Amino acid sequence: MNGMMGHAGMAATAVRYLRSVGAPTTAATPATSATPLPRPALRAVRDDERAPDERAPLDPAEFRAVLGHFASSVTIITSPGESGGPGDPGPAGFTCQSFVSLSLDPPLVAFMVARTSTTWPRIARAGVFCVNILGAGQGSLCRTFAVSGADKFAGVSYQPAPATGSPRLPDVPAWIDCTIHAVHTGGDHLIVVGRVATLGTDPTAAETGPLLFHRGTFGHFAQ
Repeated sequence: MNGMMGHAGMAATAVRYLRSVGAPTTAATPATSATPLPRPALRAVRDDERAPDERAPLDPAEFRAVLGHFASSVTIITSPGESGGPGDPGPAGFTCQSFVSLSLDPPLVAFMVARTSTTWPRIARAGVFCVNILGAGQGSLCRTFAVSGADKFAGVSYQPAPATGSPRLPDVPAWIDCTIHAVHTGGDHLIVVGRVATLGTDPTAAETGPLLFHRGTFGHFAQ
């Protein structure tokens, strides 16, 4: 039902979540509000409408194996340090396969992150993030940011993204600089909606094509 909320409701959800983790809420408030579409008629599926095999819970291994057939691009979500003071652990970032373009007007994107993530609370407190879309030759960088608890930025150069100061990683084909617009729950994950502040591409890096993930392995387009 969260996806059916109007923009005002989504903004309120984001503000409540960010306050719960101690984040500033000003960046999460959208600048404009669109008129919400009417809600469609919804009802629950009755037990007598379900197939017999739908009554039992899905096997997690089978779920991953089947969904693994969906090839996706790979991104690294980054966020700046929280204060810049002596106790600031520095910028945050993690590898993210679950990223989508969401809306053109207003310009919105979304990514999904596990509710158990230790990196996400730091991004939430910052209230901003940058999506770094990886190129075909950046599998090593992807693995670096996929390791939990490591100093992911050790030896990695970056530039601050223009609007939010989030780390813009080197040689990525494209980057998208965002403020947090809304946060929704989705089972064991959170659905984070970002409002795009600015974005750009590197034509030279883009020539290599995207880094792809399919059935547990990296790949790329054959030229």
